[in-house]
Formats: sequence, structure tokens, C-alpha cells
Amino acid sequence: MEMNESRIKGVNRREFLSATSLLGASALLGLPRSAAAEPPPEVTKIRLVKVPAICLAPEYLAEELLRLEGFTEVEYVEIDVSLAGDMLVANRADITVESPPTLMPSLDARKPIVALAGLHGGCYELFGNDRIRAIRDLKGKRVAVEVLGATPDYFWIASLMAYVGMDPRKDIEWVEGKTYAATMQLFVDGKVDAFLGFPPQPQELRAKKIGHVIVNTAQDRPWEHYYCCVVAARPEFVSKNPVATKRAIRAILKATDICARDPERAARYIVAKGYESRYEIALEVIKSLSYNRWRTYDVEDTLRFYALRLHEVGLVKSDPQKLIAQGTDWRCLNELKKELKA
Repeated sequence: MEMNESRIKGVNRREFLSATSLLGASALLGLPRSAAAEPPPEVTKIRLVKVPAICLAPEYLAEELLRLEGFTEVEYVEIDVSLAGDMLVANRADITVESPPTLMPSLDARKPIVALAGLHGGCYELFGNDRIRAIRDLKGKRVAVEVLGATPDYFWIASLMAYVGMDPRKDIEWVEGKTYAATMQLFVDGKVDAFLGFPPQPQELRAKKIGHVIVNTAQDRPWEHYYCCVVAARPEFVSKNPVATKRAIRAILKATDICARDPERAARYIVAKGYESRYEIALEVIKSLSYNRWRTYDVEDTLRFYALRLHEVGLVKSDPQKLIAQGTDWRCLNELKKELKA
């Protein structure tokens, strides 16, 4: 979605050009010397899943960096399925960002997906009404979900419940909203007791003083120590294009550093490109997330944490360690941690 520059609140033409030119300036965002010694990418086109979410700012800021890495065609493919990873399975995209609680059931179903790196933590917030003060208060209550057993909000809420010893298959009444926007509306209308908010929904609810937060994965333990979003790819793409894979992951992680270092500029870019119309909300979201932790968080530990929770309640059948062994590849990440030192 492209927006008229004059309609972007807080971003005039000069600021827009400044944001985009900065992201394309090799003097400021140039590649490490080691990258110059690498062979060019095996392919010059790369397809990323376009998920309409402010928190995925690094994926969009990476566009110009991907071009610096040698990709002459960068395509953002509109998502039209429940899980971003299924876009990889259908060979409609090469790289996406997926949440660990949704990634692990996909690996359990033997879908061809491989996790490559962690991105950040803290996207999701569980909202409740006056009847809900803690996760255990969900017992016997009505909880909104987009599609039962099939969407990220379901797997997230299920993992939260499993952490406190509840069974998501029988301890609550699920109410399907069919769309993510509809789940929040069910909560706003008082038809459910709780739902899982995703930016910009939490920001909108706080502004309207509707409900209160039960779990904030950016601030509450243990969730604040784990990734909420990881970068994943098609295994075939990774095996056939190792150089392209590393260059793509490097561009995304460098964009993640931009979000951590200069959230104001990242927010202006997101608004200027039409991913969010409200600069203040974009800035609030980007400032609240742990973009500076991709070097220090343990992405494998994150996957294990959520796989164990879902395994405990029967939503993941396979041994979690087996899933990690078959569905991850940390070679690029380990190299880039050394290469892109803070």
C-alpha cells in the first residue's frame, strides 16, 4: 500500500527522502569488508512475505540493504494464509518471519521450513476484562482467537496456558473471530473475556482505556527473555543458495540494528512506505521491542521453551530437541554474530 506523502503525519517530503536515502546510503550502511570478499548471491531475486505488522520493521527496512547485497529484485509477497511459514511451504516466498509458537507445530507436521535467526522479542500482549487478572483466570472463560488450532494467536495463548499448567483443549471456551481484527472487536464489544493483541492493537486499546494487560511478552518473565519472532526460509532455497541466504540474513539483521539504534528514523520509514499511517504508534512499537538483543538472546532456547510448552498439552507430538535438530540452521547467524559486532 503506497501513501501520498502529504498525508503522512509527522513526515514531510524532505524527511521522507532523508529516510529513504539514508537506508540506501552505502557510506552509512555499507557492507562489511568480509562481504566484499564473498561471491555474489546465486540468485538476484528474493521474495519475502509481507505481513502487515509494525514490529516487522526490519524486514521492510532491509529492502535497500538487500539491494546492496546484490539482489536486484526484492519482492514482498502479500500473505493470504493463516501462517507466514505456509507461504514458504507453497514456494510463494523464500524468507519470512514467524513466531516460535507457530513454527514448532509446523515443524512437527514436517513442513519444509528452516529457522535461521532470531529477530526480536515482545510483540504480543494478552488482554483481559475485569474478570481476568492472571492467566489462570482464563479457566472457564471465553477467549477470542482468529481460527481455532490454526493461527498464531491460538498457539500463543495455548503456550501461555501450558506454562501455568492449564489445558487449552478443555479449560477455556474458544470463540473464533475468523480475522485478526475481528478478535479485538469481540473483546471491545464484551463478547469475550480475553484476546491476544498484536501491534498496533495493544496501543489502540490503551489509548481507548479498554481492558488491561495480563501478559506483556516484552516485559514479563519468562517471556521477555525469549524471541517472539524468528527468521525462517525454505530449506531448498538455503541449500541451493548459501551465499544469497547469508547476504539476505545479514541485510535483515543490519536493519534490526537500525531499529534499535534509531527508532525515530525507522518509524518515519515505515510510515513513509505505508506500512503504518500513524507515526506516534509506529515509534511506540519500535521503541518497545528488543531489537538490540539478536546477538545475545538464545534462539534455540526460545524454540525449545515453546516446543516444550506445546508438547506438554499435546499440540506438538515430536520430541522438541528432534524438531530443533531437523528444523534449524544457525551457520549464518553464528558467522554474522562475529562479523556484525556491536
